[in-house]
Amino acid sequence: MSTQDFLVELGTEELPPKALRTLSRAFESGVRAGLDKEGLTYSGIRAFATPRRLALLVTDLTTQQQDKRIERLGPAVAAAFKDDGTPTPAASGFARSCGVDVAALEQQERDGVLKLAYSSTVPGQATAALLPEIVDKSLAQLPIPKRMRWGSSRVEFVRPVHWLVMLFGSERIETEILGVTSGTATIGHRFHYNRPIPITHPADYETLLESPGNVIADFQKRKDLIEQLVKAEATRLGATVVIDDDLLDEVTSLVEFPVALMGQFDEEFLEVPSEALILAMKSHQKCFYLTDQNGKLLPRFIAVSNIRSIDPAQVIEGNERVIRPRLADARFFFETDKQSSLASRSEQLKKIVFQQNLGTVFEKSERVAALAGHIAAAIGGNPEYSRRAAELSKCDLLTNMVGEFADLQGLMGYYYALNDGEPKEVAIALNEQYMPRFAGDSLPTTLTGCVLAVADKLDSIVGMFAIGQPPTGSKDPFALRRSAIGVLRILVERNLDLNLLVAIEQALRNFAFLQVPATTQAAVFDFLLERFRAWYLEEGVTAEVFQSVIALKPERPLDFHKRLDAVNHFSKLPQSQALAAANKRVTNILAKMDRQASDPHVDKTLLRESAEQILYDALTAAQSQVYPMFDAGNYREGLEQLASLKDSVDGFFDAVLVMCDDKALQANRVALLSQLRNLFLRVADISCLHNS
Repeated sequence: MSTQDFLVELGTEELPPKALRTLSRAFESGVRAGLDKEGLTYSGIRAFATPRRLALLVTDLTTQQQDKRIERLGPAVAAAFKDDGTPTPAASGFARSCGVDVAALEQQERDGVLKLAYSSTVPGQATAALLPEIVDKSLAQLPIPKRMRWGSSRVEFVRPVHWLVMLFGSERIETEILGVTSGTATIGHRFHYNRPIPITHPADYETLLESPGNVIADFQKRKDLIEQLVKAEATRLGATVVIDDDLLDEVTSLVEFPVALMGQFDEEFLEVPSEALILAMKSHQKCFYLTDQNGKLLPRFIAVSNIRSIDPAQVIEGNERVIRPRLADARFFFETDKQSSLASRSEQLKKIVFQQNLGTVFEKSERVAALAGHIAAAIGGNPEYSRRAAELSKCDLLTNMVGEFADLQGLMGYYYALNDGEPKEVAIALNEQYMPRFAGDSLPTTLTGCVLAVADKLDSIVGMFAIGQPPTGSKDPFALRRSAIGVLRILVERNLDLNLLVAIEQALRNFAFLQVPATTQAAVFDFLLERFRAWYLEEGVTAEVFQSVIALKPERPLDFHKRLDAVNHFSKLPQSQALAAANKRVTNILAKMDRQASDPHVDKTLLRESAEQILYDALTAAQSQVYPMFDAGNYREGLEQLASLKDSVDGFFDAVLVMCDDKALQANRVALLSQLRNLFLRVADISCLHNS
């Protein structure tokens, strides 16, 4: 079957830069799904996206659908005709639904029953006739939260639409989409070539846009070029340009033909915290910043222009003129904020509601301060520093700088605390309280920062559970799952041995003003431990290994981690499956016994069989060896030692009848098995490892 290339391009006013890639990918996905649904084959699809256009090039697209063979089965022949041979209503109705007379129907046997049947061939439609609906449907389904109308038209789209190209081979597909009639000409750069560019063949699209159109249509190609240009400018200065990928994407979405230009600002602005200057340059002016060999911010920036000017100096001067007031604002905010201490802003937090049922931000700070003091004392931190950091933790929310740049909360608290003469560790903790902010983010480096981060997150989690608003499958407005993972990461990766159940209990005491359900502590604890599941599964730990540890619900996350690491190692030993199976068997036996019969005390005089004597001696020796290891948290080495029990355990089950008629012997053997199980339960329930 013959094929042709297909080009569709939608020309618009400047599209939202942060949404451009999403729109482009969704457009491609929609058209791909439409072609596949219609059974149209092709060799590939390339997406193009610039501020003024969304386009797709489909290569080697078949010109027509394959013919479709349709087969339908009707009623059984026995029920299709009366005794005199005339058709029954069932047969007549089936024939009408097929658009033929009863006489035109066939008979086919299916599952031993002879039935009426109808078959026909539906010719495939021409691809050109199907493409308008495919494109229109894909555009209608783009993820656009708010559509707009323009002029007197009732048509809605993310931005006004000006032109449409629909070219299949060398032929125009005549249609109207979003109020625009299709054509075969694109339009070049708004300033350098704002005129029609006729396209004869879809494959010429990218080349023609670049020359003469001065438009680089391929998003990734444009992005790579911007990165090269920006780095070249930095190299020329002997500096390092810091390229944030999100900013690079946004800049790529703002230009069609990039030109990198370097500007500068007054060195006096460097007295302001560099993070504030960087944020001003990135968020307001979409500029890249530069650093020296020591990573220190330089009074330079690189802007990416959409115009290739004959006088670049004027463009640079314009960027400098615009960026200077932004930096001046940052400096003004910084100097003004320093005139009042963080502590002096604390009272104003009483006017900010944290959550309707949980009180104000001031009240949250008080709760966190109390909890932080307990946590610090429990893990060897400084309770005084921790309480002070908690009291100041939210005060920077009321500063001018954070009011302008919300992303600087915590960080500005650090700078202002240092300015106020607070201890450096307290100041650092103010910035570290929000860590980790996202998956894979850095953790607090100071002990006080760890304490504050854990206390702040734990207060939010416990509070929301206390008022009956835990996360649901679709809603987690306070990001409690992320906070829970943060708590666990800090405790495990910073080697902090905190009893989580006790910490939750301490946190709950701060909510005495609420009617807290009695099950809240257990619910919060289970919620936190369950966050471990996704963490470890991502690291390749099996569900069986995880289940063996969580079955015991260790109260200390660090201890949980050590146990899981040990069991994961043990599960890979050759003896593990046999011992897991033995523990599973013991569990089943004990489940059938009453508590008295499963008393782990063993009477040596009742050990009649040599196999049970061997197991008893092996257990006694193992207990003396591994209990000190387990008490010290050395679970891995302890389980390795217990792996040596495999032969004696196998020998016991091969030679000894546990559920014998002699009740005394039976109870003694069950007690011996209880000792075996209890020994492993000092670490985990390894019966969960058994693959039955």
